[in-house]
Amino acid sequence: MSGAAITPDPSRQVLHWYDLLCPFCYVGQARNAIFRDEGLEVVELPFQAHPEIPPGGRAMGPRSGAVYAGLEAEARSAGLPLRWPDRLPDTRMALAAAEWARRNAPDAFPGFQAALFQAHFASNEDLADRSLVQRYATESGLDVDALVAALEDGSAGSAVDEAQALGASLGVYATPAWYAGGHLVPGLFPRDQLKLFARALAG
Repeated sequence: MSGAAITPDPSRQVLHWYDLLCPFCYVGQARNAIFRDEGLEVVELPFQAHPEIPPGGRAMGPRSGAVYAGLEAEARSAGLPLRWPDRLPDTRMALAAAEWARRNAPDAFPGFQAALFQAHFASNEDLADRSLVQRYATESGLDVDALVAALEDGSAGSAVDEAQALGASLGVYATPAWYAGGHLVPGLFPRDQLKLFARALAG
C-alpha cells in the first residue's frame, strides 16, 4: 500500500498499529513475520500511544520486574539489541516521517522504520530530534527535501491522524494492535496464538 487511502482489506491484508517508543512494538516486529510467512500483507500504521508526553520528553528510571524481563527475553529471541532509554520522547514527528516514507517510498520504509526503532531502543537517541530523523532518512535513501516539506506543511502529520482515526474506529486504543479478517488482536499475543490466527486468515 502506498499513498492510497487506508481501507481494511478482508482478504490478504493485516493492519498493524505501532509506536516507536513502545517496547512491545519493538519486539513485536518479529510477530509481523508470522503473518508474512503465511503470504499476508502487513500494513504498518502509526499510532501515538502517549500524546501527553511533553516536547522535551519524559525521564524514565530503571526498568525492573516480570514485564520488563519478558520484553528483554523477547528482544534476545528476536536478535534485537535492547538498552532501556532514559527518556521517552514525543514521537509524533518521527511517526509522521515514517508514515510519509511508507506512503511515498515503500521500498525504503522498512529500513527507515527499523532504524528509528533502533535509535530509541539500542542507541538511546532522541526521536523528537528532527536532525536525527533526517539523518536516518538520508541513510535509508529517502528524498529528505520532500520529507521535510511534508513535515513542514502538515501533510505528514495529517497522515498520522488518518491512521489513528482508522484504528480508533476499529477499537484500537493502545499499541501494538493488529486487525484482519474483521478481528482485532490487541497487545503482544503469544507466537503460537498468532500463528493459528495467521493460518486461519491465509485459509
